[in-house]
Amino acid sequence: MLFNSLEFLLFFPVVFILYWIMKNNYKYQNILLLVSSYIFYAWWDWRFLSLILFSSFVDYFSGLNIEASKTNAGRKKWLLVSLCSNLGLLGVFKYYNFFADSFSDLMFGFGWEVDDLTLNIILPVGISFYTFQTLSYTIDIYRDQFKPTKDIISFLTYISFFPQLVAGPIERASNLLPQIETKREFKHKWFNEGIFQILVGLFRKIVIADNLGTYVDAVYYNPEIHNSSTLVLATFFYAFQIYYDFSGYSDIAIGSAKLLGFKFHQNFNLPYFSKSITEFWRKWHMSLSFWLRDYLYISLGGNRKGIKITYRNLMLTMLLGGLWHGSSWNFVIWGGIHGLALGLEKFVFSLKKNQNFGFFGYIYTFIVVLLSWVFFRAPDLDSSLTIIKKILSFEFLMPFIGDFNNVAISVLMLLLGIGFDLYIRLKKVDLEILGGKLSIFRLVTFATVIIMLLNLFYSTSNNFIYFQF
Repeated sequence: MLFNSLEFLLFFPVVFILYWIMKNNYKYQNILLLVSSYIFYAWWDWRFLSLILFSSFVDYFSGLNIEASKTNAGRKKWLLVSLCSNLGLLGVFKYYNFFADSFSDLMFGFGWEVDDLTLNIILPVGISFYTFQTLSYTIDIYRDQFKPTKDIISFLTYISFFPQLVAGPIERASNLLPQIETKREFKHKWFNEGIFQILVGLFRKIVIADNLGTYVDAVYYNPEIHNSSTLVLATFFYAFQIYYDFSGYSDIAIGSAKLLGFKFHQNFNLPYFSKSITEFWRKWHMSLSFWLRDYLYISLGGNRKGIKITYRNLMLTMLLGGLWHGSSWNFVIWGGIHGLALGLEKFVFSLKKNQNFGFFGYIYTFIVVLLSWVFFRAPDLDSSLTIIKKILSFEFLMPFIGDFNNVAISVLMLLLGIGFDLYIRLKKVDLEILGGKLSIFRLVTFATVIIMLLNLFYSTSNNFIYFQF
């Protein structure tokens, strides 16, 4: 079920009304949320429910057994059960065909032809997100940073909670589970904040991202026929398409949760206003960035074992972070570009007092991010290299635009989006609380304009980009 679908427009109000009718019994509310979340997830394919149920039960009992184990060996054994079960599922459904194809290509390079090893399987929606979420639970218990819950309904609700089930934010058990296991109260301030953030999220997705995507798809579908200026414009559009698409999803998720009395962590904080790649990753998809830092980078040794090991850990973290996004060498290269930039910045910052590059940092950061998006968006490695080569040929002639009206509207909506981001930055207020700070007049005015734009541009044909990950 898509957040920008008519089904969700009917689904959520029903859940909201029933949920607050049960306000005096949070356990009944949890049962409602659990059933609603499974319906929400099964809307794509009910068969995928078996995977999320398997992961949930494995980690529920693994958490209890890690806590109950008397020896460190016993704790490690149950942690391995959790890791192998979850990463095994992720490996089969997301990465098996990638490695099978890569192996076949490698053998072909040596002159050996092997039979087709790929399997006819599809990627379950959201498996990367709920796998990371449930793994953080068992790892935190193993590290003695969290106590396992004995309430299985609360745990199942934590893993499957529909606002963040499919594409995050990746919420830690330490934040979300205590909220699930206590009574929630309806707060008018949170209601205003939630409604406003949902509308902003829909605006970012439907009005900005989907319009930009029309041009991007047309150019990236056949990059060979386009010149440098066209490819640069399409890549520039894509940088904002993916930002507004994914931040829009996060806005709707955070706003929906707030309407139900839950507070999620911020997932985006104006990442393109960054003076370094290091700062960019503190503002972009923050729940994933901090997950990679806490559970991968630190587990590898972080910066505790010398500068060479630190550089290695940075690169490995970003390479695996790239691979997490998709089973393609494109994503590995994308992660490698960011890993290289982070390593270079750490070296440069060690030689100077300031941890940024001043105003030049804005330009440098955006250029690095922009070029890396080519590998993220292109359908395959050959297309990526073709686009990079053509961009660097500097054939900056008049771009082939196609539908000029679509491009003009996209630019206008993009300017509105950037203008709104500048407003938030200048006001020094997070979007998550902006709705509660506006006067009734401003809130109604904002909401009216957004609803009018949503009606003008609404289309059910565009999925959220991060669903494929």
